[in-house]
Amino acid sequence: MWILKVAVTRPIFRQWLITASIGLFAVAGGAQAQTTPQADQEIKGLLDFVARSECKFVRNGSEYPGPEARAHLEKKLNYLEGKDLVNSAEDFIDLAASKSSMNGKAYEVRCSAGVQPTSTWLKTELQRQRQLH
Repeated sequence: MWILKVAVTRPIFRQWLITASIGLFAVAGGAQAQTTPQADQEIKGLLDFVARSECKFVRNGSEYPGPEARAHLEKKLNYLEGKDLVNSAEDFIDLAASKSSMNGKAYEVRCSAGVQPTSTWLKTELQRQRQLH
């Protein structure tokens, strides 16, 4: 008799466990990732840096001046924030400002000192900004 109860109870317990797990993931997945005020300030500082820069932003083989580069990066940032994927300035750099989401090709900046990956350029600027604050 006991074996019969275990055999009947086990599928019910398994179904309950699956349902509870799905519910837990739904609640956790629904939690919105929020950037901190510091991260917001750092990202804005990086976008301002891009807009003011004399460097040319190279994306998909074409060069863009700072204000156009900023506008493009803001569009990507808004998209990523809508998906709750940006929690820090590093997330912004890695997910929005490092490479094309269309073809995966790395972004570059052409400055008077030479060419470098945008991710390196922005991470250096982020460190500089953090030292000032």
